[in-house]
Amino acid sequence: MNFVECHDEPIHIPGYIQSFGYLIGIDTASLTISFFSENISDVFKIERSEDLFGKKLSQFPELFNTVLESDIFKDSDFLSRRENETYFDKILINEKPFHFSVFRTNDYIFLEFEAVHENLRKRITNKYDNFYIIDNEQEIWDKLLGTLSKIINYDRMMVYKFMSDGSGKVVAEKTNNNLESYKGLHYPEHDIPRQARELYKKKRKRIFSNVYSEPVRLLSRTKKEIDLTFVASRAMSPIHGQYIKNSGASSSFSISIIIDDKLWGLVTCQNSEAKHIDLEDRVQAGIFTVLASNAYSSFKSKKELEYRIDLNEKLNTLKSEFLKHNTLFESLDANKSELRLMPKADGLVIISDNDVVLNGTTPNRVIIEKIINWAYENMSENIYVSNSFLRDYGDELGLNTDVAGVIIYFVERSKKEILIWFRKEFDEHITWAGNPEKNIDVISKDGVETQFVSPRTSFQVFTENIRGNSKRWGSKNVIAVHLIRDLILETSHKQYITIKKLNDQLKKVNEELDSFSYTISHDLGTPLTVMKLNAQMLLNSLSDASEKNKNKINSIIGEIDNMAEMMQNVLQLSRAKHSEIQLETIETNLTIQKITENAKITYDSPKSLVVIKECPEVLADKTMLHQVFLNIINNAVKYSSDREQPIIEIGGSESGDKIIYRIKDNGIGIPEENKHKMFKIFNRMDNAKKFKGNGVGLSIVHRIMNRLGGNVDYESNSEGTCFILTFQKPKFVEI
Repeated sequence: MNFVECHDEPIHIPGYIQSFGYLIGIDTASLTISFFSENISDVFKIERSEDLFGKKLSQFPELFNTVLESDIFKDSDFLSRRENETYFDKILINEKPFHFSVFRTNDYIFLEFEAVHENLRKRITNKYDNFYIIDNEQEIWDKLLGTLSKIINYDRMMVYKFMSDGSGKVVAEKTNNNLESYKGLHYPEHDIPRQARELYKKKRKRIFSNVYSEPVRLLSRTKKEIDLTFVASRAMSPIHGQYIKNSGASSSFSISIIIDDKLWGLVTCQNSEAKHIDLEDRVQAGIFTVLASNAYSSFKSKKELEYRIDLNEKLNTLKSEFLKHNTLFESLDANKSELRLMPKADGLVIISDNDVVLNGTTPNRVIIEKIINWAYENMSENIYVSNSFLRDYGDELGLNTDVAGVIIYFVERSKKEILIWFRKEFDEHITWAGNPEKNIDVISKDGVETQFVSPRTSFQVFTENIRGNSKRWGSKNVIAVHLIRDLILETSHKQYITIKKLNDQLKKVNEELDSFSYTISHDLGTPLTVMKLNAQMLLNSLSDASEKNKNKINSIIGEIDNMAEMMQNVLQLSRAKHSEIQLETIETNLTIQKITENAKITYDSPKSLVVIKECPEVLADKTMLHQVFLNIINNAVKYSSDREQPIIEIGGSESGDKIIYRIKDNGIGIPEENKHKMFKIFNRMDNAKKFKGNGVGLSIVHRIMNRLGGNVDYESNSEGTCFILTFQKPKFVEI
């Protein structure tokens, strides 16, 4: 015994068409007639329809004159047009108007005819296509049905939405008293099986004028099955025909709703009596459905954008909150409520090795450990989403109703860092249009018995209770979890701790520097001046004092000068942070020459040989640039001054969009152990203690170069140091 499943029924090759249509098939290679519907002689008056086989239309000029004279056939490029694209015309056949449709597919040209039916009841104006002003999903579909009722006016008109599992639900409806309401009812997946859904994506309008009429057989001399996918009058499946009859209808008409290139649903219309809709009205109904579909897609995109904006605002708040804590686990713990609510979960568990944090409704520790072990054994990806976890694994893991749905996210598998979101069981009641269970019948044909799925005979409301599931995790919930994942990755342990330490150090230095600068400028400036004047007066008054006492007073004056210099340097560092800058193209040669001459005098090093090479222009602030060269060149002269032959080389070169200066000396060099703190304030190397200084100069340079959009670096060994200054290259405008 054979068994025919709903999904296996070959509905695209029925071998029949409906009685309202007339069909001729022409071979594209020979342009001769290969097949036609048995009723073709009702339209084209030919004594023996068999005489059409193997002949061209042009061999029957009187019979097919209006066909051959139509605009479609006058186009010599017809055969080169895109496959499956239908072309329409309206012609007279025996003085009666007919719709004439032509398309090419699978080596055949299909000529389809149907009589014109004037619709005197059609009442429609351009105001009915204004779907885009509606900002409500339900109103869009209600508006569509209201518009279509002015054109086709079936007894029961529905918007049918497909669910993720292939089942469907009536989400909008317009009825009269002739047929009962199906609004809100669900339909099982096998009501519209897979191959039917695929055909709805290809042929988007489908009419069955009279399910009680006998189908019309196709006559053909070809042995292969003829694919009627794109034929408007394609005969219906006997199973589907019986299904419509059982629903109390005699006629149906469906239009596909395509959203983002996917079959979102159908406009499904049914009539208690046989009803044929004119081709032009069917096309117009399809156009309005496309308009409504586009409006719905725009509406959903708008809501999605609003949701993402809101989510990003919450995420930005979380980012700032995360930075208040020293470790990732502390950040997660402090923000656990927000992390739970972002994907709208009932509970959240945060696991970090042996530490566990709970928020909301969660299972006990024993169950949590079982879920973790299950995740390690069964998850290949880092994120797992299920709304049927209780139903699928409840007995195996000993779950209760608090764990019906889960989202599991591995932050770091090796460290046992996991986030698990939970949803409670949702006591779901699905209201079906009749019992969704399949009924199996048997038919016998040519001595062969075949089992097939019989359409149900009752559409009476049937309520099913679904246990073991949570509310479905929607795309928005999953998006929220992915954004949380991105946030966690962004603030992972190593990056987070490093950034936090640097921020703490920077904050502390800035606070100390600002406080110190203020104190120096306002509190120490005047006392130092008074102290120095008094010391100088004292020195002048002690003409007969011993040399030892005079040296002591000179030492005091020297220390006062050192302190004044330190004040000046720190104030310069503060200005390097706060003062406004004005970038301009600056020539450096003259500045460098003056600084080197003064440095040799300042550090009493007349024997220093300074070699100045190419000095290209740079983009910088004039005052700040002077500070940079002053500090670097002074250091080069100072720390090489005790060499037998001090040599300093200064030169610049272009490198792409940068200007790079190298200032090299043969001085004392920078010990390896001091390199990590070279640009920190008040840092002085052990081998530099014998030279005058306070460890502020390089901090000034580092801060200025950052503000100028450049960089400072160095290379050093026991034979000397080379500082590398990277500036922006000036942008010259051709005139």
